Amino acid sequence: MEQRSFDGEQRRIHTYKRDGDVSYALGAAPAFELLKKRPDKARRVFIHSAWERGDASRELFTLCRGLGIEPEERDKAFAVLSQKENCFVIGEFEKYQSALDPAQTHVVLVNPSNSGNLGTIMRTALGFGVHDIAIITPAVDMFDPKTVRASMGAIFSLRVKCFSSFAEYSASADCGVGRGFYPFMLKARTELGAKPLARRCSLIFGNEATGLPDEFLRVGESVIIRHSTDIDSLNLPMAVGIALYEWRKGIGKF
Repeated sequence: MEQRSFDGEQRRIHTYKRDGDVSYALGAAPAFELLKKRPDKARRVFIHSAWERGDASRELFTLCRGLGIEPEERDKAFAVLSQKENCFVIGEFEKYQSALDPAQTHVVLVNPSNSGNLGTIMRTALGFGVHDIAIITPAVDMFDPKTVRASMGAIFSLRVKCFSSFAEYSASADCGVGRGFYPFMLKARTELGAKPLARRCSLIFGNEATGLPDEFLRVGESVIIRHSTDIDSLNLPMAVGIALYEWRKGIGKF
């Protein structure tokens, strides 16, 4: 993609860079989540001149005022940062590191490769009350604006951390000790729902195209989600959603 930029009063705005120190929440909903859940990382807010003023804009200005941020009406910023015609608010934020809570259940994603899928999984995990996601690299960029937008801002309510290998994750303080490990695999022998999942566990999923390698058959208790033979597999966000539903059903209501 051709890199574009424009000169602002404070500093130049560039097309998002993975190795940069900032990212962008594209859209009103993700921007609101940024300002409410990670206000310490919010740096700037851009609004489009076509954004209809009303209750939402008043709330945005109130939030920004409380953080000492002056929203900038800069249509050119949208031409640089967003390819969506229905994007009228952009929140700029500083990238940050998180530590996982070893006392909580984790979703573990091994080499996820699609920004939209990762964002959808983030939102689904939050919906089922899971706030910790481990990503095994190489992987798609968790701070890519496409990921942030697909999560609808859920990323700002989560603890997400990258690890160079599953071994690094499982041996880390972030993982803790005494948790159940459940790799979801087509070769697994235990069917999801046959027995309750541990209250504190790691639900482990592979890449969208290749799934988990066979070595994960030796990790914890591998699980399969049964489906008809009319398809070869479920897509990754669907599989994660089904697993999270079963886990939540087993531990009870929120």
